[in-house]
Amino acid sequence: MPEPRPDSPPGPLDRLRDRIASSRLWRSAASSRPARAVRSSLSVRAAILVGLVLVVLGTVFALLSSSLLRSSVFESRREQILDDASVRFSAAQSLFDQSTATTTDQVQEAARQTVSSIRSSAAGAGAVSVVLLRSQDPTASLRINQIVDQAMDGVVSDEMRRAVVGSGGAQWQSIAIPASAGSSATEPGILVGMQVRLPRAGAHELYIVYSLASDQSQVDTILSVLAIAAIPVAIGLPVGVSWMLFRLLAPVRRTASAAQEISAGDLSARVPADGSDEMAHLSRAFNDMAASLQSKINEYDELSQLQQRFVSDVSHELRTPLTTIRMADSVIWDNRDSLDGGAKRSAELLHEQTERMESMLADLLEISRYDARSALLDPEVTDLRPLVAKVVDAHVDLAERNRVPVRVRAPRERCAAEIDARRIERVLRNLLVNAVEHADSTPVDIDLGVGPTSVAVRVRDHGVGMTPEVAARVFDRFYRADTSRVRTTGGTGLGLAIATEDVALHGGTLAVRGEPGRGASFLMTLPRVAGAPIEEQPLGLWEED
Repeated sequence: MPEPRPDSPPGPLDRLRDRIASSRLWRSAASSRPARAVRSSLSVRAAILVGLVLVVLGTVFALLSSSLLRSSVFESRREQILDDASVRFSAAQSLFDQSTATTTDQVQEAARQTVSSIRSSAAGAGAVSVVLLRSQDPTASLRINQIVDQAMDGVVSDEMRRAVVGSGGAQWQSIAIPASAGSSATEPGILVGMQVRLPRAGAHELYIVYSLASDQSQVDTILSVLAIAAIPVAIGLPVGVSWMLFRLLAPVRRTASAAQEISAGDLSARVPADGSDEMAHLSRAFNDMAASLQSKINEYDELSQLQQRFVSDVSHELRTPLTTIRMADSVIWDNRDSLDGGAKRSAELLHEQTERMESMLADLLEISRYDARSALLDPEVTDLRPLVAKVVDAHVDLAERNRVPVRVRAPRERCAAEIDARRIERVLRNLLVNAVEHADSTPVDIDLGVGPTSVAVRVRDHGVGMTPEVAARVFDRFYRADTSRVRTTGGTGLGLAIATEDVALHGGTLAVRGEPGRGASFLMTLPRVAGAPIEEQPLGLWEED
């Protein structure tokens, strides 16, 4: 059978399932306290499962037991009834054979006495009625009245009569007989019939009706006793299983609680480890793991603090000599025209590298502020459109050198938001420079969007692009996607990391997506009110979104 296509319309079962899942009653039941208890407790689920299994097994066992018991009792009782009926038929035929009745009245009286005798003698075997019906015998010289029981009217079927006439021996049939006169209730019974020959009246059909009411009562009593005995088992076993699992899973619950405490930051959480079973081994292994994790995290914290302190100290220590170098560079740069060719080129290189080092030092100082959590936000309501235009105008020379046209698409309405203009300008500068560097002479598109609660800027190049692996690490510190590429601008590899921190300080997001050969796209989304939640995305990350 072919698999359904993803875009195929939903079938009736899918629509029914969706309607049930979306109904208020279903949601209310799924969120109720018992439903939450079932979802969160393995012992409760196990108890419910055991209860359901017991109900199914008990039902199957009850049905099989009832069927076997009824079949066994019925077979045993049928054999007894057939044996008793055989004796009654033989006795009746013997009485008829020995009878000296010659007239109709005499034969009628002999038949009545025989039927009455059989009814009284067979009552102990469960017989409730005896019927004598006339057969179609052309050799009979007398014709007597049939002896019937009005209470048993209709129990002798035509099929039974044909079987009795055609067989010449005793025949039996399961029947339903009235429980009492005038009542519509019935009870099980067995009808046994045989042909007998009356003196001068010929062949007649003698039927004995046996009741199985007492046997049915015994079977019902046995089944009732079994059902009553099964109730404590059906209730007690799930409760016992639940209690046992609750006790057995206590170490697991303690381990889960300790794991939650560790995930919340409490690395000192431990699990009591008592005994020598598997659960105790699990607790000790968890404690060892937690201790090792705590030790490693402490080591990493110390190393991180040491690294942050080193970066901060080095950055601050470099400010003084860099200031001196900057002052000397300014003097040399101002007098470069008076120098000869080689010295003038050296002055230009010194000026260029001094500016680069100053930019690198600024990045290091900024990242050290974020590490120390001392970065402050100074928001003002600002329109992003002129801010984007300012950044683009500042990098016209860079775009022209790389032969990269920069295209800006902005809406007519204001894209205003509470931002720290200095930080957002730095983010835009980093994104634009990064796009120009990797555009490979293809256009760079800058799109602006505005929504009720947010504004967005997307910087999209159509150059070399990036793989998903590179996109996952592009915001890491000191990460370079391709160190073999010739760059026209220097950098520390901290630009995108600082951009991420700047956007996060506003409560916004900075996302990236790239495809090899199709370029890369960076999307910055900022709340219109600093720190407020973002409820929509004015722009898609990829232009196809």
